[in-house]
Amino acid sequence: MNTRRRFLQLGASMSLASMLAACGGEDARAESTSSPSSSTGATASTPENNLKGWRMPDEAEPHTATWMAFVANANVWGPELAMPVKNTLANIANAIVQFEPVNMLVNANDYTLAKQKLDPRVTLHIAEIDDLWIRDTGPVFVKNNRGEQAGVNFNFNGWGKKQSYQRDAGVSKKVCELSGRTMLNTKLVLEGGGIEVDGQGTAIITESGVLNPNRNPGVSKVACEAELKKLLGIQKVIWLPGIAGKDITDGHTDFYARFASPGVVIAGLEHDQASYDYAITRLHLDILKKSTDAKGNPFNVLVLDAPSKVRSDYESKEFAAGYINFYVVNGAVIMPQFGDMETDALAKATLEKAFPNRRVIALNIDPISAGGGGIHCATQQQ
Repeated sequence: MNTRRRFLQLGASMSLASMLAACGGEDARAESTSSPSSSTGATASTPENNLKGWRMPDEAEPHTATWMAFVANANVWGPELAMPVKNTLANIANAIVQFEPVNMLVNANDYTLAKQKLDPRVTLHIAEIDDLWIRDTGPVFVKNNRGEQAGVNFNFNGWGKKQSYQRDAGVSKKVCELSGRTMLNTKLVLEGGGIEVDGQGTAIITESGVLNPNRNPGVSKVACEAELKKLLGIQKVIWLPGIAGKDITDGHTDFYARFASPGVVIAGLEHDQASYDYAITRLHLDILKKSTDAKGNPFNVLVLDAPSKVRSDYESKEFAAGYINFYVVNGAVIMPQFGDMETDALAKATLEKAFPNRRVIALNIDPISAGGGGIHCATQQQ
């Protein structure tokens, strides 16, 4: 399993002028978004935010809606993948909207296409966007005991400035505006795919993606944990080492470990000894089995084995074949399947065990996997 968006690092080798030109090619009717500099505001350590008691819910808690982004620019994805990716995004959204509302951001020049492909229950919002990975570009929603909801803007910077992100830097602000939620600002730079929570004070985070000079130079674990406590209500962080420099995300948590519920963790395991994830998934599994949550309870760790093969249509060395990138919605779990009948069935059975009161729906998402991501990467819960 080669995880997440390695080939998109090609964008980092482009000149600044060419990246800006590529990003400027969309229809000018799309609404404007913030620049990278304007998305970073005051820290969340103000007295007002401290008193709010914000908490990031577990993904399995009830959602108001799911947010997605209907975009696959040819300059990023290539002409062969652009349309198949949009078709796959539509399939994912059409599956989710059977269970909860879906809000879809779309560039103005893709609006008609999106309208044709999406279930009419999916709500379209014209916005300027660069790429589809709203898990990372969008806000992390939090709530408090008074029923208030807000979105944290974690200052998306193109995964450490590896890809052009001028438009995507404004997605958090745009989503907060469209949802009518207050936006909380911080100086921390991280992505939603880099943090996994149980909703009761425990987080799993990869060091490689957050404590990285390309996001947070000079920021210590202690300082990071203090800020996440104020923003997300985190009391304890399980730090996984992750692995930097092998994919564009620098090893996001949501391709290694996920909470099914408080006390239950699902971990991915790679069996291909040639993969850079072979050793690191074993190290992560060992750490998780020896760890306890914020209440001092040990984890029940379930394992999802990576598939040994995938369908040949979109197979490449960048293909992200990870079941761990599932997405939990109201009443269901949306998971990928890769054409390995044995591991597809085992993964579905494991998720049915972990989520006994939800339907588990398996989708072919090969075009998105060919770009190094998955269903969780392409969605963000509110």
